[in-house]
Amino acid sequence: MRKPTDVYIIGSYSTRFKKWLDKSLKDLTRDAYLGVLQDAGMKDGKDIEFAWFSNCAMGILWDQDLIRGHVSMDPLVQDGLLPERTPIINVEGACASASMAFHGSWKDILSGQCDVSLAIGVDKFYHPDMPMVIAAYEHGIDRKEKDRLVAEYQSVASECGREFSLGAGHTIFMDTYAMQACWHMWKWGTTQEQIAIAASKNHYHGSLNPLAQYQFEVPVEKVLSDYMVSYPLTRSMCAPIGDGAAAAILCSPDYLKGLPLEIRNRAVKIAANVLTSGKHRQISEPSLSKWAADKAYRIADVTPSHIDVAEVHDATAFCEIYQVEMMGFCPFGQGGKFIESGATRLGGPLPINTSGGLVSKGHPVGATGLSMINEIVTQLRGEADKRQVHGAKTGLIENGGGVVSTEEFACSVTILQAG
Repeated sequence: MRKPTDVYIIGSYSTRFKKWLDKSLKDLTRDAYLGVLQDAGMKDGKDIEFAWFSNCAMGILWDQDLIRGHVSMDPLVQDGLLPERTPIINVEGACASASMAFHGSWKDILSGQCDVSLAIGVDKFYHPDMPMVIAAYEHGIDRKEKDRLVAEYQSVASECGREFSLGAGHTIFMDTYAMQACWHMWKWGTTQEQIAIAASKNHYHGSLNPLAQYQFEVPVEKVLSDYMVSYPLTRSMCAPIGDGAAAAILCSPDYLKGLPLEIRNRAVKIAANVLTSGKHRQISEPSLSKWAADKAYRIADVTPSHIDVAEVHDATAFCEIYQVEMMGFCPFGQGGKFIESGATRLGGPLPINTSGGLVSKGHPVGATGLSMINEIVTQLRGEADKRQVHGAKTGLIENGGGVVSTEEFACSVTILQAG
């Protein structure tokens, strides 16, 4: 595979994630769009040639499908903020949707057809009808083969001496992640306390992030004593439901050369961007995220030891334990001990989820991937304030979405480098 042409991020932005009761999807779209323009030093969007719009809930919960991005961005066109006739592609890939939008913008620049491309992700998952919200998450599995998914997890449960069933009052993802955690505990000796340590660490990081949905610390003992969602996962170990938007503006090297020095100095290079898809697999097999990470390292010509800071998809705190193994940051089975050692905490050798992760920062599905990218961009620019990883030059983002068998249906791994 040939090494990609350089592509740069010149604008990155995220709203705070929370229950935005007073904001519509169009409002959140406007906030992210104006925010990313300002970050890129653009007075308007006249140079934007293409837009990729990520969203998951607009059709299921808000009765607007098919042309979500066009509808959400039309007010910007009417107000002269987005050029007329700008092509918009709607993207949907469960929790990995925003990373897919980012991938599309990256390819716009690589193809040579664009010098400037926009990726934007927006979602509102907080809805008055919460049972409908919980049901909406089932669109992230093969709904015609739900029985097969349950049977696969029952087989995993049998292997590790537990039982598997789908509980009420929470999403199907919490039950599947919980059973993955149970198997990991049985196979490798990972403990519930180690999962709690990961959650507590990320709540601490979130307390330092003004964009986080939860901005408070949760000690390990309180994580463990919180009410049980699906064993071994307590509420404090699980990402909350919320709303928000995030965006990035990507450009070519030629376009970058013409920008003011202060913008060029803040540009972040995309060293690698890899998408992959899940499959039916044995739980003991390495996951799709390892496949994507290995390929990303090859493209970027780096190893796990070069990564200074990372954001990984912790829809539950167990996911961080698992993904540090898949990213090659520690050996298989040692993720719990790696987290317990303090390695991934601010001040440790490899801070992970400095944003607070999904557990604390929040998880409005269609915006999540771009918010993770925004955190790493902020770190590589040296602009993360109290949560800054000093000397960070190379960062990694892993973002998964959907469930097939014992892994995600989609995954993105991105490696960014300070310009």
